[in-house]
Amino acid sequence: MCELLGMSANVPTDIVFSFTGLMRRGGGTGPHRDGWGIGFYEGRGLRLFQEPRASSESEVAQLVQRYPIKSEVVIGHIRQANVGKVCLANTHPFVRELWGRNWCFAHNGQMTGFAPSPGFYRPVGDTDSEAAFCDLLNGLRQAFPEPVAVELFLPSLVAACATYRQHGVFNCLLSDGDWLFSFCSTKLAHITRRAPFGPARLKDADVRVDFQAETTPDDVVTVLATEPLTANERWSLYRPGEWRLWRRGECVAQGLSD
Repeated sequence: MCELLGMSANVPTDIVFSFTGLMRRGGGTGPHRDGWGIGFYEGRGLRLFQEPRASSESEVAQLVQRYPIKSEVVIGHIRQANVGKVCLANTHPFVRELWGRNWCFAHNGQMTGFAPSPGFYRPVGDTDSEAAFCDLLNGLRQAFPEPVAVELFLPSLVAACATYRQHGVFNCLLSDGDWLFSFCSTKLAHITRRAPFGPARLKDADVRVDFQAETTPDDVVTVLATEPLTANERWSLYRPGEWRLWRRGECVAQGLSD
């Protein structure tokens, strides 16, 4: 299956360290050779890099690793195709506009028997992931014609993800640039780094970093991944059905769906 990467921080932060570990899994230390992508929010803007090839062999991925883009919200993905051909249109993360904001979505898993009704949002590619993303946005757009705070539509968001989970595996990350929503069907982990910061070592590459030298005492940075990316830190593992809403590095809401 695919793997996810996300970040929520209270200050613009680069994700070069974690991204380097994830990219090694894309055809290097892992089998996810069928595309990669990453989106960096900058206010309401979104920088998106995608390529339908192995990230471990990608010069574009190497460019992103060398270019420390700072962001408060990041969503990344490496793909092992199971539904839909290998092409750019099927490469995560997917992006759509809703309520005047760029919504970014990435999915890990596979669904069967999923055939949503057509709506305003329609898939460009032929993955079940993009179909679910469009269906989710169609439901929110119909229920809330005008923009509302995330706390008001959060129950609808959780209910939709719980429904998709009934069709198979549905681990996902979703954001509009202000918040980051995470939902676990089978596998997801996170780590929140805050003062006092310490050193970290990647599992998939011989790379180490001393966060104490890279941060201030007020920084709060949460990184999410399908599998823990570092070998010397304690990550928190999600339970099946668990969801969390992140803002500025902190978990502001969480729960467990049926």
